Amino acid sequence: MSRPSPTLRIMLIEDDPVVRQGFAACLNQIADLQVVLEADSSTTALQALENWFRVRASDADAVGMADSRSLDLVILSLDLGQSTPGQAIGLTLCQQIKSRYSTLPILLSSAIPNPAVLAAALQTGAAGYCQQGTVVADWAIAIRQVSAGYSYWTQGIQTISQALTDSQRAPATLPASVKFTPLAALRRNLHQSGLRQIDRAIAQLNAQLETPDTSLIDHLFLTGRRRELRAAHWLVNRLLSSANQHAETDVELSEPRSTSPPLRVNSAQPSTQPIVGDRSTAEAVSSPNSGAIALQPESQTSIRSIQAALLDATFAKLQSSLTNLTDTPLEIDILNEDKKRELLAIALRKIEDILDDLRFSQVQPDQLADKRAAILQDAWQTATTDFFGRYYTLQLSSSPANGLRQPAVEIVEVLFQDADIVQAAILDKIPLVTDFLAHLLFQTPLVIDNTAYAIGTVEAMARMEALLQNLMIQIANAVIQPLLNRFGDVVAIKQNFYDRRLLSTREIERFRNNLSWKYRVEKYFAEPAAIFESRYILFSLHTQGIAKTSIYAPRNPELEELAGIRFAVTLALEARDAIAPRLRSALSFMGSGVVYVLTEVIGRGIGLIGRGIIKGIGNALGEK
Repeated sequence: MSRPSPTLRIMLIEDDPVVRQGFAACLNQIADLQVVLEADSSTTALQALENWFRVRASDADAVGMADSRSLDLVILSLDLGQSTPGQAIGLTLCQQIKSRYSTLPILLSSAIPNPAVLAAALQTGAAGYCQQGTVVADWAIAIRQVSAGYSYWTQGIQTISQALTDSQRAPATLPASVKFTPLAALRRNLHQSGLRQIDRAIAQLNAQLETPDTSLIDHLFLTGRRRELRAAHWLVNRLLSSANQHAETDVELSEPRSTSPPLRVNSAQPSTQPIVGDRSTAEAVSSPNSGAIALQPESQTSIRSIQAALLDATFAKLQSSLTNLTDTPLEIDILNEDKKRELLAIALRKIEDILDDLRFSQVQPDQLADKRAAILQDAWQTATTDFFGRYYTLQLSSSPANGLRQPAVEIVEVLFQDADIVQAAILDKIPLVTDFLAHLLFQTPLVIDNTAYAIGTVEAMARMEALLQNLMIQIANAVIQPLLNRFGDVVAIKQNFYDRRLLSTREIERFRNNLSWKYRVEKYFAEPAAIFESRYILFSLHTQGIAKTSIYAPRNPELEELAGIRFAVTLALEARDAIAPRLRSALSFMGSGVVYVLTEVIGRGIGLIGRGIIKGIGNALGEK
């Protein structure tokens, strides 16, 4: 069963009538997209928006009108008003719309991307950028992603990064024949000194990033700082360079993109072909052993943008509280807050690496199920290695004298000995891993409540975020489980990793017993009940911490394989469902009967007796 997704209502702002009408016709051919407003200038666009929301506000009291008048997205052309040179009308309009309607997402477009304009648009709060000439199927992905609250800046960031690279490759000095005025000389000196300072700062950051003991949080912070410096490098080049340098840079940036291909209408149906990675696209297409057809580069960019949006949203939630809000103990609960956040970030990064490796290896969709166990075990092993360190050794003896005789233990090698236990207890129980990978690698529709949702839709993005967070948490649990089994009460481990409230031997043993009891309850009771009820339990990140959520998914093959106590649990649940309503009705009927007897029979009898007694007392008093 499949039903269409809710229609997304779009406003299109483009002053070229041919492009606007053709683009609107292409978007209206997609089932869940509808262009409801069009404008050809900033004045008409603002007036149309004002009229739209005024009508919506006046009709808010009518039944169903509030939803039917909603506007989900504005597609704004940055080429607006090109006939007026020297004025960025499109960028100004973007700022005006964001100031008046802050919650309305804006998706920008242009025929030829301008890095300076895109950098400024990024600061205004625009939700994304997509170049004109991109296939309509990728436009649909970008529209769904932006309307769902995610950003779509892959193409824009690539343009800005390319401009940064070109500016770094530009010669630092001008020919000696060029003569400078005093003001131009001052400008040139500021330009060169500024670039030298920025280059020195970038070199220092690169040296810090190459330090092997840099933590993951520090690495992310330093990487972000380096991006800021590179952006500052580009801005200094643009603002303080001479007019000749500006002209050379503009020509260099515009020549490769001098022509823009027309809009191409692609089928909106998702492709099942594998996505070939950027680093080996040509080789993969020409390889004789490759039986797959590579997707268009625009499709690869769209998929990577959705993947980046999911990873960024999850990483942002890692910065909030990681307290376990459920009644189910997790292995990572024993870690202190910093180590828990570091481990989850490592697990998230390993998921990203696995997606990239699968994309480059050209795995077929039907091979994912067979490779599922190997993929998860590889993620667990690499996450374990990165978290503890490949050569991390542990001295088990607490006595210095004994320590001289007993060799140190390489903890990672010992933990890998529990691979089969971890695979059976945690990794094999992670739900919908194949669906998660197929959706991001092959654009396979994601089935949610018996409805197929295309990649980039609001429902698919929300479900994919939940699956990603559950996968990340379970991989982190898998890293800690063998540590608790092998080195749970080692002093060095407790000092470096554990929460200060769980340092005593008694607390550690209580925690391990709770985990052991959890696995027994899940094996014999919770999991059979979940299979019988066709649902999965997922752990996801919220503002307050880690919460538990339940999703529907058919599990008939697993139900047929149940036996013994697990099968008896499902029979008990079925018997309860069959008997409980009838028993409840019988008890209700019996209760009503008892109430009737007590009130109508016994109550009236007691009332008559009491009335006779009172009457007798009255007669006796009258005779006296």
